[in-house]
Amino acid sequence: EDGGKKKKDAMQELREMMEAASLRKADAKREYKFWSTQPVPQIDDDSVLTLEKGEPIEADKPAGEIQKEPYALLAQFKWEDMDLTQEDQLDELYRLLHENYVEDDEANFRFDYSKDFLRWALFPPEWRPEWHLAVRVIASGKLVAFISAVPVRLFVREHVQNMPEINFLCVHKKLRSKRLAPVLIKEITRRVNLTGCFQAVYTAGTYLPRPVTANRYYHRALNTKKLINVGFSRLPTRMTMSRAMKLNSLPAEPQTKGLRPMVSADCAAACALVNRACSHYQLKIEWSESDFAHWHLTRDKVVHSYVVENPTTHEITDFVSFYIIPSSVIQSNKHETLTAAYLWNYACGSVDLASLVKDALILANALKHDVFNALDMRENPTFFQNLRFNMGDGVLHYYVYNWRCKPIDAHENALVML
Repeated sequence: EDGGKKKKDAMQELREMMEAASLRKADAKREYKFWSTQPVPQIDDDSVLTLEKGEPIEADKPAGEIQKEPYALLAQFKWEDMDLTQEDQLDELYRLLHENYVEDDEANFRFDYSKDFLRWALFPPEWRPEWHLAVRVIASGKLVAFISAVPVRLFVREHVQNMPEINFLCVHKKLRSKRLAPVLIKEITRRVNLTGCFQAVYTAGTYLPRPVTANRYYHRALNTKKLINVGFSRLPTRMTMSRAMKLNSLPAEPQTKGLRPMVSADCAAACALVNRACSHYQLKIEWSESDFAHWHLTRDKVVHSYVVENPTTHEITDFVSFYIIPSSVIQSNKHETLTAAYLWNYACGSVDLASLVKDALILANALKHDVFNALDMRENPTFFQNLRFNMGDGVLHYYVYNWRCKPIDAHENALVML
């Protein structure tokens, strides 16, 4: 009887997995239908593989040709520019994302951006209130969808320009059949076009027409026991929990002499270091000092940055940073939250990359984070094995709207997006 029950459970699980896969395929087909109408490189357009130079797909439009009125919504909905400087509106956005934003395929974990993180992510220098775009239900006033854009200076191959980074596209789960996501994308595009810009950069876990590059996540366990207990990691065959914990243990203090938290006075030197370290990469942000300061000065439980200062010359020689995203643990009665540190920007001068990242692991561990994530970009794969990073399931695809260029190899990418 037990064997029959197990067999039945396995068959049920297989059926559910197949149903989930077919739903994802249906979602992808619907997505492709929308993206086939947009100025993006199409899946079957292999001419991008031999392009000598990047180019826009559609020419810039004169201001008079850009639609002045917002796109039409279904009758029960209305547009709103959210005023996220108001605590009650920030609370609403936090709740929408907390309950409806990105989950892993098995629905075990969902990103749980803190309000402090949202303030950091949505208010960089030169942010625009009309780029904090929401949809509400007219009758109840309930917030049901959101999309944002923030300005960056993006370098893609030989081309550099100011453009928005699109993020936090979120539609309430119960309204996903209402096709709100395409109209959100079209409306934020219209608003960006009104500023004279016709390109944007964005990422997605899904494969859409058509990525300029893609990178895979690698994970380094910090709180090994918790990661196994919540199903984020599995205990290897013939490995005891105590042995796994011992293998992943880290020193209590950083190993590099002169390593300390970055302060405002370090920003100019650290910014120059990062821009120089990224000079040969094909996809990256070109940092101004004011942008660099906003995105890297330490904010507790949001972003942490460190420099190495030469004790004799007081020169800033190295820089490393990581940002923090908690996730809600959906299917565990032992833990509610999993906290991940993500490798952000770095530059090596006096120490090698593996030593610098090991210190970042030690610091993230001391701050009680559970896992440290990094993408297989830049020279990151050179430290994965020695620092005990394991390959993850997630792949992040990068897209540039209304731009076609030769695809960029994973190691040529230096753009980390939140």
